[in-house]
Amino acid sequence: MLDTVQNLMQAENLIVIMASLAAFAAIFTVVAPLFDNDKLAARTKLVTSERDKLKAAQRAAMETRGDVTRLRERQSVGVFEQLVRTLNLRTVFEAEGTREVLRRAGYRSERHLTMFLAMRAILPLIVSSLVFIEASTTYADKFTTSTRLLATMAGLIAGSYLPGLYVKNVANKRQGSVKNAWSDGLDLLLICIESGMSLEAAMGRVAREIGSQSVPLAEELQLTTAELSYLPDRRKALDNLAKRTGLETVRSVVTAMIQAERYGTPLGSALRVLAEENRKDRMMEAERKAAALPPKLTVPMILFFLPVTFVVVLGPSLITVLHAK
Repeated sequence: MLDTVQNLMQAENLIVIMASLAAFAAIFTVVAPLFDNDKLAARTKLVTSERDKLKAAQRAAMETRGDVTRLRERQSVGVFEQLVRTLNLRTVFEAEGTREVLRRAGYRSERHLTMFLAMRAILPLIVSSLVFIEASTTYADKFTTSTRLLATMAGLIAGSYLPGLYVKNVANKRQGSVKNAWSDGLDLLLICIESGMSLEAAMGRVAREIGSQSVPLAEELQLTTAELSYLPDRRKALDNLAKRTGLETVRSVVTAMIQAERYGTPLGSALRVLAEENRKDRMMEAERKAAALPPKLTVPMILFFLPVTFVVVLGPSLITVLHAK
């Protein structure tokens, strides 16, 4: 082992290793973009499927309006769906509230809800079983029976929180992306509205332009455009946008749109005021983060910068003193 380390530390071998790493980095830099998936295209395809579902729901509602019902074909039920129905997990875990959380994370289909509810029931058993097996085999000499039971209970509790934490993390990332691009999207929407476009056309145009900056925002705008076209109540479509994003800035713009739709007031004037306020809020947020930066840098400077500074300043003097002796 020591011989191998010594051979690697030789100058010739180090040069070969560094050259190999540099060549690998160069090849990876050239090839990596070729494997990058088009997230915007995938999200656009998903929104198109949601729009088709809305169209199908509207067609089914029109067909059944005159007490004309049609028998639906039985669909194959998966394992997760059977588990959810058997344990009545939709009632136990409050499916409606869970559905809102999943929508904020970008998971809107019924399949995502079924999988999430099933995972909330399955993961605690899996994690607790793994913890119990690990405690009974690897740490059998160190853990007593009561300690194993406590570790199993801790694994059971941790497993019940894992699905919620994952969805919450995805939702927070999605909200951050929407929040960062919302100011630019609102400016684009204002330009489109003042140029004479309708609300649906303006949102569709903004969705195409803002996709390079924020895929989640483009997806939400495209879905809102589809809902404005197919839902009977336009206010419901706008309100769904605010619920899916969960941001106050989006909620204020949606409220202005609903009021303009209801009272016939100019939408461009309201959006201009909201865009200006949004830019001011964005500047205040940047100033707040800048003001909070010096206290955050205090501890890293004490731990990392000051010792290095002392070594650089006092090192030559210490070396001179030691050589003088």
